[in-house]
Amino acid sequence: MIHPQLAQALTQKNALKVISGLNNFDRQQVTAIVKAAEAGGATLVDIAAQPDLVEAVRNLTDLPLCVSAVEPGLFVSAVNAGADLIEIGNFDSFYAQGRRFEAPEILALTQRTRSLLPKITLSVTVPHILALNEQVQLAEQLVQAGADIIQTEGGTSVQPVNPGVRGLIEKAAPTLAAAHSISRAVDIPVLCASGLSSVTVPMAIAAGASGVGVGSAINQLKSEVAMVAAVRSLVEALSSSRSSVFNY
Repeated sequence: MIHPQLAQALTQKNALKVISGLNNFDRQQVTAIVKAAEAGGATLVDIAAQPDLVEAVRNLTDLPLCVSAVEPGLFVSAVNAGADLIEIGNFDSFYAQGRRFEAPEILALTQRTRSLLPKITLSVTVPHILALNEQVQLAEQLVQAGADIIQTEGGTSVQPVNPGVRGLIEKAAPTLAAAHSISRAVDIPVLCASGLSSVTVPMAIAAGASGVGVGSAINQLKSEVAMVAAVRSLVEALSSSRSSVFNY
């Protein structure tokens, strides 16, 4: 069962997940990100699947707490430490190392995770390295394997040619395309993530997403004040998305 607060936001299509990073184990930095997420009005936070980190964050906030990993065994201890939901994904940090995640591996990870934790809410990212039709096919298979939420990605695959708003739209294009295609193929919520900004989150909702996930646009900022401002900007963009998508 999806956490009530998250379920409501997904239904209203204004869920905002703030991602601290799958490989970010810096407790001080993660703490700052989580505090900023709560102060700025985010729906949930996503942190690395490390029990000590989960316990520390659990003591900081009542926001729904998601943990990310690509090793199913890590989820069990993280859930026992207080995580509300789990995410197979946030692959961006692995691409720079040359590691690819193909459809069979993602499906096997999902099946293994579901066998270990049959009741926990499970989100799974569909790798952007797959062709769009393959992303859709995998998403359908993931639903059959027990995924409760599908997440898209793609921001790291694009280096914008243009500055300003055009560049922001270019950067978001892969994940927006995935959200559009996948949301029309599955009957579970789609979270559009990677490469988004306050300019493009309304487009994600218009594309069919029930919410968005944002990482580097927040977690790369140097101060908690700046992070809070960034979160609030995203929340405002989401809250106006229903009206603004009709005004493009």
